[in-house]
Amino acid sequence: MRQFVRLVSSPLRAPALLRLAALGALGGVAACAATPPPPPPPPASTGAALMDWRGVITSADRDRHRRVAAAWTLALQQARRQPGSGDLNALGELIQPQAARPGVAPPPGDYRCRTVKLGSQGGEDGLGYVVYGWFACRIEQTPQGLKFSKLTGSQRPSGLLFPEDDRHMVMLGSMALAQEPAASTYGRNPERDLVAVLERIGEARWRLVLPWPQNESNLDLIELVPGRRPG
Repeated sequence: MRQFVRLVSSPLRAPALLRLAALGALGGVAACAATPPPPPPPPASTGAALMDWRGVITSADRDRHRRVAAAWTLALQQARRQPGSGDLNALGELIQPQAARPGVAPPPGDYRCRTVKLGSQGGEDGLGYVVYGWFACRIEQTPQGLKFSKLTGSQRPSGLLFPEDDRHMVMLGSMALAQEPAASTYGRNPERDLVAVLERIGEARWRLVLPWPQNESNLDLIELVPGRRPG
């Protein structure tokens, strides 16, 4: 112990120890400077759907979605055979089953929309088709993904749009009727639940295909084009 005290107190060796300590400190600074920075944080969410629709859909709607081709076939047969309301021949690609184009995701904003009902759940006694007028709809970005809402009219579907592929999105939603508040919860009321397929069918034209709706028709189409409804 006395030897250590003498070593530190020696006027000849103390500067050397100080120099060694300084070099050690500089070496630590250099080591810290050489340490790579932490990785950047992950990018912010783009608003895409957070889950797969297959994990959300009810068994009844899964069956309706699986039989969408059958709904097209029966509904078009009835529409072309039975009398209806409106001009069916003027609808063009809207009523062509294979009209989907790439780039399906619609931009958020206001849309004009109209519903076309094809086929009749009443068989040969019902109208084969009904072409309705234009109403107000909206596509909005939510934390869960894109959401479609029909804002006006006596039947107002709404729901989340789940990415499927470049030509299709799947909507799971529910229906509000008459003066009811906007529908917001899927899976709570089976009588109001609906499944639909969103497709782009023109440069700025989309359609929602709703197979086997709860009432009236065998296939509903909701046409969407950007812009507010006149008036």
